[in-house]
Amino acid sequence: MTDHADKGGHKMAKGDIETYHEDGQWKNRPEGNQRASTAHDAKAEAEAAGRQMAIERDVEHVIKKKDGTIGEKNTYPRSRDPRQIKG
Repeated sequence: MTDHADKGGHKMAKGDIETYHEDGQWKNRPEGNQRASTAHDAKAEAEAAGRQMAIERDVEHVIKKKDGTIGEKNTYPRSRDPRQIKG
């Protein structure tokens, strides 16, 4: 897997799944892709689809708020989570 740094200098693995709001819909796309892989009317539907994509690829799922800021990050499989938080 190829790593690259985003504009803030954070390293993100290419292929991490991003759930975001655009043009009135919630969408999912792998990091580095210009176009969405899936589009949904409800955020919950998009999150579920994005979670499944991340699980299948063993990558991080980044869920953005409507304003584009990061609301949540989940790492799959959980054993890869660098934070090692129990719960």
